[in-house]
Amino acid sequence: MEQVPDGFEPVSATELNAWRRGFTPQAEIWNGRLAMVGLSVGLSVLLVARLASH
Repeated sequence: MEQVPDGFEPVSATELNAWRRGFTPQAEIWNGRLAMVGLSVGLSVLLVARLASH
């Protein structure tokens, strides 16, 4: 079993993937995931547009 530092409680994977709003760890995880998706899509669109213009 993984050791957990004092003051922290272990959290299951289903709890971390829960869709929770507000200032919660789950909302921060989803915010990061969606930011990476947006960045990837934006860069892909720029790459395709650049290749199509030549």
